[in-house]
Amino acid sequence: MLELLLCSLLTILPDYLYRRYAQGRRLGKEITLYSVWFELRWGITACLMLTVGLITVIFYNHPTTRSATLFFRTVPIVSETNGRVAEVYVGATGAVKQGAPIFRLDTSAQDAAAEAARRKIAELDAALVVARTDIAAAEGRIQEARSAHQQAVDELETKQELQRRSPGVVAARDIERLQLGVEGRQGAIDAATAARQAAEAQISTLIPAQKASAEAALAQAEVELAKSVIRAGVSGRVEQFVLRVGDIVNPFMRPAGVLIPEGAGRQTLVAGFGQIEAQVMKAGMVAEAACISRPWTVIPMVVVGVQDFIAAGQFRGGEQLFDPQQVIRPGTILVYLEPLYEGGLDGVTPGSSCVVNAYTSNHALVASGDVGVGRGLVLHAVEAVGIVHAAILRIQVLLLPIRTLVFSGH
Repeated sequence: MLELLLCSLLTILPDYLYRRYAQGRRLGKEITLYSVWFELRWGITACLMLTVGLITVIFYNHPTTRSATLFFRTVPIVSETNGRVAEVYVGATGAVKQGAPIFRLDTSAQDAAAEAARRKIAELDAALVVARTDIAAAEGRIQEARSAHQQAVDELETKQELQRRSPGVVAARDIERLQLGVEGRQGAIDAATAARQAAEAQISTLIPAQKASAEAALAQAEVELAKSVIRAGVSGRVEQFVLRVGDIVNPFMRPAGVLIPEGAGRQTLVAGFGQIEAQVMKAGMVAEAACISRPWTVIPMVVVGVQDFIAAGQFRGGEQLFDPQQVIRPGTILVYLEPLYEGGLDGVTPGSSCVVNAYTSNHALVASGDVGVGRGLVLHAVEAVGIVHAAILRIQVLLLPIRTLVFSGH
């Protein structure tokens, strides 16, 4: 409507003035409701053509969208393990700090595992003491076996010397018996030495390895105990937390609630523009936004990023071929906008729906001197008609509360 009124000032109004004052035709006489088309046909036709052209230029070079939202990230509140809730530290909603406990699971099994690991460590410490005692006992047996062995060797040497000096004095059977006794005493020495080495191996290798395994089991049990307390990963606000004591928690079924981080949805506005504006939308463009949660306010914005792909074209590899006809709705160009001034989004509720206008600027191109006079005038005109879109946005902002509260029936 605003474009039509603007174009009528340049077409229908001059045509009417010419008919009225140059040709002497009078409104209500020669110019009536039935003769308007015939009398003002040139002005009406030119007005319609100019209106269509002006709307095309405005909406292409200064695009607008109603698909703009302050998206914010949510963190699901889930546990790493299954279990029964033993204690809840927060209500259905409330603020939490990073690291603050949210709820705790029953830890009977984890406590038992940790206690078993501690008992195993104490048992191995006692086994270490016993092994040191076994080493001392083995040392005593070695000394005893060596003494008996030496005694048997001396007795055998004595008998052999007597046999050498006086053959037949000592029976051959006695010498063989003494030789077997010496070998037996040597075997006792070897057995005592092996017992000592076994005890030393237990102290140096077996018991430390078993203790390390028990300590690892204790550490694992303590980790499982730590997992039983679910804490906030970031500072924020807990919402829709309905978990209560006695409930069974399964991380694969559903989260217990959501955690909204602090500052989420208060820095960047995400807008989806039509695909036809793909060549127009550029980072650095000035824009304006108006959000429902903050009526009668126009927020200056700047485009900080333009996504160079359209989400509607994505697909996942699978066992079926993809058919482009399955894309029913065309996708949009995703644009990221930030406030031009600090605190521009203060008072805008995250998730609020917004209207965004972006404005093309050709000042740098015209100032570079790379364009001719005619094209420069056209580019200046393109920038100038942006004021029409800005005026439309402000009219929408003024009428938004009335349209929402009165005409929508809310």
